[in-house]
Amino acid sequence: MKKTIQFSKFFVPAAIISVILVIFCVFGYIYNKGFALGVDFQAGLIQEIQIAPSAFSLRWSGTASAEIQFDRSGIYIIISGSGIESRTYSYSNTEHSTLGALKAAIEEQIENLSMEIASSANDNTSTSGLIFSSLGNRALNNTTPYTVHYRDPQSYPIDIGDVRIAMAGLNQSVSVQNMGAPSDRQFMIRVEDKEEGRVTSTEIVQVLESHFGQGTIAVLRSDYVGSRFSKDLTDQAGVLISLTLLLVLIYSAIRFRIQFAVGAVIAIMYDVLVIIAFVVWTRMEFTTLTIAAILTILGYSTNNTIILFDRIRENLRIYADNSFIDILNISLTAILGRTIITTASTMLAVMALFIFTTGAMKDFALALLVGMTSGVFTTLFIVSGFVNFWENQKIKRQKKKLLSA
Repeated sequence: MKKTIQFSKFFVPAAIISVILVIFCVFGYIYNKGFALGVDFQAGLIQEIQIAPSAFSLRWSGTASAEIQFDRSGIYIIISGSGIESRTYSYSNTEHSTLGALKAAIEEQIENLSMEIASSANDNTSTSGLIFSSLGNRALNNTTPYTVHYRDPQSYPIDIGDVRIAMAGLNQSVSVQNMGAPSDRQFMIRVEDKEEGRVTSTEIVQVLESHFGQGTIAVLRSDYVGSRFSKDLTDQAGVLISLTLLLVLIYSAIRFRIQFAVGAVIAIMYDVLVIIAFVVWTRMEFTTLTIAAILTILGYSTNNTIILFDRIRENLRIYADNSFIDILNISLTAILGRTIITTASTMLAVMALFIFTTGAMKDFALALLVGMTSGVFTTLFIVSGFVNFWENQKIKRQKKKLLSA
């Protein structure tokens, strides 16, 4: 027969360690004045940019109003104004497949509209890869030209680390995310508001252009996230975790005994506190990825706990004459091998994320590693210890009733 490991000997030391960690977490939260909130939870500017060379610029010197519009099929120039008939000139990518052909058609059909091809492009540059920035003024004028960029297939890929280095020039909290492969050179940048003023799209473009070159930044989208939205996001994070606890409690109570359900919830709360303590003391940025890591760990820990409960329920029937603590030790010994193998194999995948990624994804992987370690400890000692404590108190109450009777 397989030797049974006496896990029960460590229930009390594990409980003491757990209490110390909980106190450590609460103290750290107070001492560090809460989380180091990332820009996901703060008011600020969200901007999607693409690093692409300039293709051409447009200037309008006429007395009427001129506006540029565009879609995937081509460019539209709209001329309007008082006393003149509004006209729309269409230039499809199929009919004008190069910048040279587009320039000749525009200057031939529209008087007072000039198109200048940038030095980074030429007459043979394809119009199929044009990129239109939202930062420029679509109402054309003769003072500030409207610049159009293009996707150059010969451009070298840009790593997200280079963008983070460039954005360090703002001297404030910035989050950068990839929006595709490095060859796409497309990124999402989130910048929190400073107390002394709001960062503008123009400032972000200037910082990036100082690093990647003048006229190389196309702003695809620019949105401002207010403080109310940030607060709603924080509240939703708390609701998600609370809802997870409630669902686990209901599921465990229906499928198992009530003490198992309460033990599972205590285990989940403990895992959350461990990750919170880690995030608080390391001053890791608390972002939406941190919430994802917490919810992932809750699911992972709950799975381990449910497997233990299944084994305990099965062994209660098989070893009906054994004491409850012996059944706990037998059950824990039975799942130990599976727990080690599944945790180790999962950690290998997470370790790859930790080694080969940077920024928020690296923090996400690190939080998962800490949470998985905590989840194993919780299953083997915290849940089991609590269920054993509950069962002992139940036996004591039964003995008192017999003695009083």
